[in-house]
Amino acid sequence: MKLALFTDTYEPQVNGVAKTLSRLTSFLQSQHVDVMLISPVLSQDGHSMQTCALPSMPFFLYPECRIAVPNKSALEKALHSFQPDLLHVATPFNTGWCGLHYGKKSGTPMVASYHTHFDKYLAYYRLDFFSPLLWKYMRWFHEPFQRIFVPSAETQSALSSHGFSNIHIWSRGVDCTQYSPSKHNASIREKYDIEEKYLFMFAGRLAPEKDLDTLTEIITSLPPPLQEEVHWIIVGDGPCFKEMKQRLRSSKATFTGYLSGEELASTYASSDLFVFPSSTETFGNVVLEAMASGTPALVADKGGVTGIVTHGETGMICESRNAQSFVESIQTVCAHKAFLEKMSTNARKYALSQSWSTILGGLLIQYEEVLFEKRKSYTA
Repeated sequence: MKLALFTDTYEPQVNGVAKTLSRLTSFLQSQHVDVMLISPVLSQDGHSMQTCALPSMPFFLYPECRIAVPNKSALEKALHSFQPDLLHVATPFNTGWCGLHYGKKSGTPMVASYHTHFDKYLAYYRLDFFSPLLWKYMRWFHEPFQRIFVPSAETQSALSSHGFSNIHIWSRGVDCTQYSPSKHNASIREKYDIEEKYLFMFAGRLAPEKDLDTLTEIITSLPPPLQEEVHWIIVGDGPCFKEMKQRLRSSKATFTGYLSGEELASTYASSDLFVFPSSTETFGNVVLEAMASGTPALVADKGGVTGIVTHGETGMICESRNAQSFVESIQTVCAHKAFLEKMSTNARKYALSQSWSTILGGLLIQYEEVLFEKRKSYTA
């Protein structure tokens, strides 16, 4: 099989979509699938696949996602030379348009993957009046694809309610060797001068759509006895970094910026709780990484995270945008050490069942089914 993957974001950009697609291409190459990556200009270090880099500019709502400015004739020449059997379009912007245009023109089978609830982001930027227009565009864009892959049942339901069809779940996995309780490291406390009893962690892009107002209120609303016992590690960067740091300057909070590799894994494993109030996630990769590290997660009751966390078993599900709901769950967990330990064990156990090889193997089977269906239509 020859697969052409069209995406406006890819590593070394730091976001869940880029990391997922990088994992996908590595897996496909291990399965002897030839991959051509079509993406905005990125570092080409370490890429063993064929690539077609496109000049680009940042998307104003989500700078990690790039808006490509492609040379269509050069791109079509590269694709004609590669002769893909299947196109996978992962983002609905300019790079995705190129894939859609080429697929329609050449008759090559096409699938898409939906990764981000951009409509939910609009409200955080006071642009929610664009929502009907956005959904109209998204339906038009995705209509030609044989299959649309989504990461969770919640996302599948959301798209169905907006008139999408041919929706299939492509979940997310986690590397339980990379993220493991064994990565617990006391030097994390030494590095950040942490003396408090509990270490709570948040990881994600520091932007309004991550419900940072709720996170700030959670941190500042813990009752005084408990507040003195908790230190927060905020992992990530983004447009709200400086504002968040200023708002929490009086709190016991350390801002690390982006972390990766062993440093990120050790921070997960050394934390007692992972607190993630975002209600806009289609999945929530960081939640599964925390769980693999044996760190129970407190999450909102909206979005794809609800498909990862089982309330009272692997973490706690709290009312979205309600800081007091999170505070009460934190109090419950901290008051019962055995309960916290049980959730830690269960979280790790669940993560072990979510291997990337199984999940990506299932996607490869779906690729093959699309090609088989296309061949049947030719011979019908």
